[in-house]
Amino acid sequence: MPKDRLPIDDALPELLAALRASGAAVLRAPTGAGKTTRVPPALIDSGLAGNGLVLMLEPRRVAARAAARRMALEDHSPLGETFGYQVRFDKKSSARTRVLVVTPGVLLRRLHDDPFLDGVAGIVFDEFHERGLEADLAFGMTRLIRENVRPELKVVVMSATVDPSAVSAYLDGCPVVDSQGRTFPVEVRYRARRSDTPVPTAVADAVRDLLGAQSGDVLAFLPGLREIRQTADELDSFARESGALVLPLHGDLPPEQQDRALQKLDRRKVVLATNVAETSVTVDGVTAVVDSGLARVMEFEPSVGMDRLRLVPIARASADQRTGRAGRTAPGVCVRLWDEPGHRARPEQAAPEIKRVDLCGAVLQLAALGEPDVRKFPWLDAPTEEAVAQSLKLLDQLGLFVNGALTPLGEVAAGLPVHPRLGRLLLEGQRLGCAPRAALAAALLSERDPFLREFDSGPPVRTAPPTVSDVLDRVEALEAFEVRGRLDSPLGRLHRGGAYAVLEVRDQLARLVGKGNPPPNPLPEGRGREGISGTSRESSLLSRVSKLPLPSGRGPGGGLPSSDDALLQCVFAAYPDRLARRREPGSTKAVTVGGRGVRLAPASGVSEPELFVCVDVDAGGTDSFVRQASGVEREWLPAERVSTRIEITFDEKTERLAARKATRFGDLLLDELNAHIADESEAASVLARAAAERLEKVLPAPDSPAGAFRTRVRCLREWVPELELPAFEAADLREALEALCRNRRSLADVRNGPWLDFLRGCLTYQQLQAVENEAPEHLEVPSGSHIQLVYEEGRPPILAARIQEMFGLTETPTVGRGRRKVLLHLLAPNYRPQQVTEDLASFWRNGYPIVRKELRARYPKHSWPDDPLTAEAVRGAKRRQG
Repeated sequence: MPKDRLPIDDALPELLAALRASGAAVLRAPTGAGKTTRVPPALIDSGLAGNGLVLMLEPRRVAARAAARRMALEDHSPLGETFGYQVRFDKKSSARTRVLVVTPGVLLRRLHDDPFLDGVAGIVFDEFHERGLEADLAFGMTRLIRENVRPELKVVVMSATVDPSAVSAYLDGCPVVDSQGRTFPVEVRYRARRSDTPVPTAVADAVRDLLGAQSGDVLAFLPGLREIRQTADELDSFARESGALVLPLHGDLPPEQQDRALQKLDRRKVVLATNVAETSVTVDGVTAVVDSGLARVMEFEPSVGMDRLRLVPIARASADQRTGRAGRTAPGVCVRLWDEPGHRARPEQAAPEIKRVDLCGAVLQLAALGEPDVRKFPWLDAPTEEAVAQSLKLLDQLGLFVNGALTPLGEVAAGLPVHPRLGRLLLEGQRLGCAPRAALAAALLSERDPFLREFDSGPPVRTAPPTVSDVLDRVEALEAFEVRGRLDSPLGRLHRGGAYAVLEVRDQLARLVGKGNPPPNPLPEGRGREGISGTSRESSLLSRVSKLPLPSGRGPGGGLPSSDDALLQCVFAAYPDRLARRREPGSTKAVTVGGRGVRLAPASGVSEPELFVCVDVDAGGTDSFVRQASGVEREWLPAERVSTRIEITFDEKTERLAARKATRFGDLLLDELNAHIADESEAASVLARAAAERLEKVLPAPDSPAGAFRTRVRCLREWVPELELPAFEAADLREALEALCRNRRSLADVRNGPWLDFLRGCLTYQQLQAVENEAPEHLEVPSGSHIQLVYEEGRPPILAARIQEMFGLTETPTVGRGRRKVLLHLLAPNYRPQQVTEDLASFWRNGYPIVRKELRARYPKHSWPDDPLTAEAVRGAKRRQG
């Protein structure tokens, strides 16, 4: 039977010609063009692949299985013969397979065994616009292979919405080929959801309306499994009455259930899907789509060093992909649960994962593939420096890197198909003799939660007894289910399919790290195990697990610990950067390595251990909520990361230095005792930093000798700039604080310190002389008294003297080389000002006669001469005669 004609068929000759000419091409083909199922066979049929294998990368396992099955169906061959697939823990292929559909992680693991991809003739990157981190990493490795050792390797990058210019430039300006899209129109309807209407309710309402108005099947896009279950509950009675079948579709379903959702059935069906159905997958029979417009995406939060799932509006390109699902086989309709103006406000494309997720796994993979410097790797989009630094730090804490270089433990962990944390957990389980339980813990932490809970009522509240580890409790619950088959547990009811899925992953992981692993595929003759850049690598990574040294002192007498303790140590080995210490005994509040505040959620039963690791964390808010924790014993902490030292701190309340003998794991305080200050240099530095932040509390008071001297210098600097006197600004004085803080313990000590000596020491001898002469502390008046001058920045200096002491002085005194007149406060005998003036001559002429007349009767014992310019200046009352 001939194949149905698809739009992509008209573009295949141009694509194949481009590949013959340059070896690489970018194919832009809209949804429904048929690129996924027609391009890989065309590479085989055209001879471009020779006798080699064509690998096609699909971003999701569902799409990989579906694409392989569709190509086999069109070829009328059994799945696993000419066309096969390989995804995590699932493979359907043979020695005769010519097109193998894989997920990016599978290709990366293949590169560990075969860095040059011998026998692979071409690689097709499908749905490249999704820009997953592993896909970007595989894309970069493919470019290195082509540039350094395999220029004949064919590369095709396919997408409906990717910007082809950037990808073409990355592949040395390779050709861009365009194809026509679907042939069936799709009507787009906007039906904005009210803010108080839950997403499942709005989706269910739209589905009911479409089932009544359309004859085909309905595909609804929801952000996650929770919403899928809630929507299924909303549709339950309607589906029974209408005879429709409601089927879920998400990545964690068993393959047979995924296949059932994708196939056309003898009954109308409603498929409730996550974004796994957004691309590459044709759901047969669908003519209507309901789009919630939402998706849950992973985003890295640097402040807590972990990824977190966020519910976000999808980009316009993703909305177009979802709309296209309705027009694959017939005209259709798409109902979008938002308004049209809101659609225009959405971003055109979603940000690539490399800009928003944890890079730890990618950094480890690159190092194991012989590319140790992640910053120099040829990324299509480079990661942020902050994310790279965070990943390197975590790998170091996990013992997988040392000083930026891969350790033997890291080499083994890189070969495991899990996050480096869980790889570390698995390897610790192998070393401590609890590999099966460690594998079960890793499966529980990596797969979908098999414990059911009422999502509508919020997070579950734990009813089971207190525990030392939530992870251990969950492992024991799965072990009990495996033995007795009971779904009820102290932690809640288990989902049977989810529990079996976790146990299956456990078995796969246990086999990977167990003893007696078969060696990796042998290398072709004459080619050593090298990275693309030529870095040497050792063979047989996984077989080296059993040869890794057992940590000493882990159990009684240095032997293996108990099974429960061993598992808890494994969990700690995977999360050392999330070690937390309770703020006080019995408190649900704690502080972690790095100083982050956390709070144990009601779902956690870890109530006793002072130390625990935060395994499952909601990173939002001021204090992150810890849904799963696991206790840690003090003696488990690696000695090289525990330090004890005298720490000197500044006490805000007393404004004094305090010393304590502190023991820390990294920067996490484990315990402390009061201590004496011994290191004067450190004490001075700590006090100087505190003083610099509170400068107003340590600067000399304005009326102190040092404060007055500073003011005189600053005034003279303004009046006589050629003296080049220092400004004594706050910034200048901060530099002196450490010297002034030596052998002092408080801010008060600093303020009372030798500021005057310091300030005088900042001036040359000539400058000091100028200050004493041109901004003197005192002025001598005609009576012989030396009266203090009062200086204030921006104002003239003030001289306050009784009138009788100024007799005979004809002109106002000056300072600053005569450039600044002194402001005279002329006082009565009772020291109260009678005149304030800068013009003494005018006062004698005009003011004095009036003052003399007013005061002479009140103070007859004091001198009130008619001519003050010729009278003798006196300090007190008139002398007695005879």
